[in-house]
Amino acid sequence: MSVNTEGHRGAAARYFEAWNATEPEARAKAVAAAWAVQGGYTDPLADVRGHEQIAAVIAAAQGQFPGFVFRPLGAVDGHHDTARFSWELVNEADGSAPVSGSDVVTLDEEGRIIRVLGFLDRVPAGA
Repeated sequence: MSVNTEGHRGAAARYFEAWNATEPEARAKAVAAAWAVQGGYTDPLADVRGHEQIAAVIAAAQGQFPGFVFRPLGAVDGHHDTARFSWELVNEADGSAPVSGSDVVTLDEEGRIIRVLGFLDRVPAGA
């Protein structure tokens, strides 16, 4: 049985805010709001810890896909301290979404992310 709580949805919303913050100062602030100080992010392309490294991974993704935004696909599902959700990377100019994936996040008592395990479901060749 899954329970979709406000806490899980709020954590996912902060996560997407961080991934979509394009200015360095706004990105740093959004990462700090979403992740615990020693929080981490792991996917097939990255394994980092701490706010600075997480912000650097986000900046690199934005550099690889300028003009794209991360958008949730479907509802956030969660129970206890764990949430999962799917997402897509959407080109704001034409609406195409060449990248999609799913993430599982573990939250601390304050609802900040301790750990992200990311899975890439669709990636363009050469990306």
